[in-house]
Amino acid sequence: MSKNLDGKVALVTGSGRGIGRSIAMKLASQGARLVINDLDAAPAEETAAEIRAQGGKAVMCAGSVTAPDFAERFIGTAVSEYKGLDIIVNNAGYTWDSVIQKMTDEQWYAIMDCHLTAPFRILRAAQPVIRNLAKAEAEAGQRVMRKVVNISSVAGVFGNAGQANYSAAKAGIVGMTQTLAKEWGRMNVTVNCVAFGLIKTRLTGNANEGGTANIEGREIKVGVNPGLLAAMEQTIPLGRGGTPEEAAGAVYLFCQPESDYVSGQVLLCTGGLTGI
Repeated sequence: MSKNLDGKVALVTGSGRGIGRSIAMKLASQGARLVINDLDAAPAEETAAEIRAQGGKAVMCAGSVTAPDFAERFIGTAVSEYKGLDIIVNNAGYTWDSVIQKMTDEQWYAIMDCHLTAPFRILRAAQPVIRNLAKAEAEAGQRVMRKVVNISSVAGVFGNAGQANYSAAKAGIVGMTQTLAKEWGRMNVTVNCVAFGLIKTRLTGNANEGGTANIEGREIKVGVNPGLLAAMEQTIPLGRGGTPEEAAGAVYLFCQPESDYVSGQVLLCTGGLTGI
């Protein structure tokens, strides 16, 4: 039985863990061939190995999405391994919060670089590849639809106290999404955005457990105060935070053929929450 994404080549940043991993697994389950990325090689290879163990195809491209050479290396991996490029999901990210009067330039630029500059570079590197593929397909009388899904947040749509850097970056990716939907439509590319609310990952776990994430040599505290977490869940109409698998399902909506005429849109994946 054929699958919705049979033969498609999908690239997902930050796909060694959490939401990104679930996105990669979902796309692979529908027949896509994956390029897996994570800051650390071990989780990236673990995800790729699991996809292969389930009969799928996956290769790894580890490293920081903020590295100046990453975009060309990421896109180049897809072209060299699979000779194609069909789906790009810009998912990699983290938070580094402070109220604005305490936020350093380092905090500001680190988050902007990860959530906005990195997707810009990846899509810039992808454009010549997609242009050439689309041109060859047009000359052959074919129309092949390609998909870009950028990840935003309710913080980027509504703002969030203590997250001037993250909110600004996530608002920026919405603007980039809507601009590229206009620029890339002629190449048969849809460009959409999913804005997540509370999704339960290691970054939104119990802050009292003292968890940190090592991001390029910085130990960033992760997690949410349990009291605040409980209060947040009470404001969600569905009464709970979402799972990474549910988050992946929202991304998949934009990747499947049924959404071929949907572009320039922002989908809130929030359990019904319409503001914060």
